[in-house]
Amino acid sequence: MRSTFHGIEVSKRGLFAQQSALNTTGHNISNANTEGYSRQRVNMQATNGLPYVGMQASIEPGLLGTGVQATSIQRLREEFLDIQYRNEHKRQGYWDARAETLTKLEGIMNEPSDTGLAKVMDQMWQAWQDLAKDPADTSARAVVRERSKAVADSFNTVYTHLEEVQTDLDNVVKVKSLEINSLGQQIASLNNQIANIEPHGYSPNDLYDQRDVLIDKLSKLVDIRATQTVNGMVDVTIQGAPFVTGITSQAFVATQDPITGKSNLTLGGAAFTPTSGFMAGTLESRDQIVPNILKRLDVLAVNLTKEINDLHRAGRSLSDIATGTVQDLPFFVDSDSLATTPGTKEYPKGAGRISVNPAIMQSLDAIAAALPEATSTPVGNNATALAIASIKFKVLQAGTGSNDLAESSTLDNYYRYTISQMGIDTQEALRNQANSEMLVGTVNNQRQSVSGVSIDEEMAEMVKFQHAYSASARVMTSMDEILDKVINGMGRVGL
Repeated sequence: MRSTFHGIEVSKRGLFAQQSALNTTGHNISNANTEGYSRQRVNMQATNGLPYVGMQASIEPGLLGTGVQATSIQRLREEFLDIQYRNEHKRQGYWDARAETLTKLEGIMNEPSDTGLAKVMDQMWQAWQDLAKDPADTSARAVVRERSKAVADSFNTVYTHLEEVQTDLDNVVKVKSLEINSLGQQIASLNNQIANIEPHGYSPNDLYDQRDVLIDKLSKLVDIRATQTVNGMVDVTIQGAPFVTGITSQAFVATQDPITGKSNLTLGGAAFTPTSGFMAGTLESRDQIVPNILKRLDVLAVNLTKEINDLHRAGRSLSDIATGTVQDLPFFVDSDSLATTPGTKEYPKGAGRISVNPAIMQSLDAIAAALPEATSTPVGNNATALAIASIKFKVLQAGTGSNDLAESSTLDNYYRYTISQMGIDTQEALRNQANSEMLVGTVNNQRQSVSGVSIDEEMAEMVKFQHAYSASARVMTSMDEILDKVINGMGRVGL
């Protein structure tokens, strides 16, 4: 005959199982806004039944149920979606870095506008054209000097800002390398905690979530792959190179190059060059995008100053005419070496150090607007001013030298092409960034549909488990009343 206390045991198991489900539901609701939290579910299973004891031990009635038990607390997570998310995340990181840099460069160049370099150069060419109308006019000479100074200042300012962007990008490389190194150490630490818990039969779901959040963050910075190993641990590789192995992580370090001054990356002591992710986009911006713009500005400045200087040195100023001497005076010089033309081997930065000759800044009479022609009045000769003004329309031939134009073009067209190409690159980066964000968002929505916590759904589950708990409690109360009757009421007939 079955135990009289069987019903109490069944009810007790029901209370414990529903209580576990209620606690887990409360845990889900509490972490509804926790980053990276995965919804958890209590899996229940009927406990092993007992033979239904009867006369002659008949088995016809079957097994007697013994209740329910919570077998596990499952973390609802889809590994395939995690892999997809991390693959898309690295692409988003790459385009984020490029788009951010190119957007900054567009702001610095500020083209087209009334204050950009193109407008300032136009005003300088116009000033030379106006000077040609009256070469002896002091006000026209002053305008030429000020417009030319504005061109030099614009070159200097833009160049300085671009160099600052390059320095900032190098600092970003240093900061992000520290972040990557920190993420690796944290993943290794969580591996250690998980490995100490899982062999004892427990599922540290919250530690899994914390580790996945770190891996997601890492996936935006570099190209990674996470592989499950023993005792719940994961190994992480970066572009196939070991980064986290069990409870240890390799050092990811940015060290300053003694020659270039830039930061170079190493992984586990070996040289490392990222090919994808935010780090790859940042390094490309630092080593390719910004230097390319700087180089094109240098070429523009060197050729502009060379064309003007060649004509100006052959020309005659009012001081030359008054004294009967020839100054052979360059109009633009290198600000660090006033006797040097910008863009020389010793001073290669043309755009960064271009300045108007101090002699011209001290005296307007030093501006050469004329050419030595016997058939014309020296003061009224405007040949040099006209020739300099016409440089705007002069097609310079392409060359192979370091400061030669890569394609035959006027100086204005060369600069406009530089701005146009930068605009095209920016549009491409922004378009790919938007596409990457959309794909990451789509995959993340799919992940949330599996792992995310829905308050409405959890509330419904809570009501279900609450009713089940109350019903189990009611069964236990009923069994208690029955036992009370058996224990305290039987054997009292006639009393």
